[in-house]
Amino acid sequence: MRWRDQRERQGDGVYEVHASPGRPSRLSAVQKQRLRKTLLRGAIARGYRTDLWTTARIAEVVNDLFGVRYHRDHVGRLLHSIGFSCQKPDRRALERDEERIERWKREDWPRIKKTPTTWAPTSSSSTKAGSS
Repeated sequence: MRWRDQRERQGDGVYEVHASPGRPSRLSAVQKQRLRKTLLRGAIARGYRTDLWTTARIAEVVNDLFGVRYHRDHVGRLLHSIGFSCQKPDRRALERDEERIERWKREDWPRIKKTPTTWAPTSSSSTKAGSS
């Protein structure tokens, strides 16, 4: 009866499922914009040896700039909210020679690759094909 009465007072939409807004962000829109600009300048500009942003580095930068601590596991959500996505760089050897690799694929691989010499239909029979 209580549900019916509430629906009569507040209308049909009273029991619709609504998304939970969750905890409010600890950074303001202005701070997020400043963080975005900092990240776009690169990690070397912030004093790191490589230009690779890791979640631990970004958490450190957020703490330095704004005094707000983020666990590195939650930095991904923060990045997503400012338009970034987490990506892993390709690990490739510095000595990698793309031209030689392509030539090997084109010339050597077809020669080495095992292919059936002829095609013959397979039989479900346990006896040899053609025998009676």
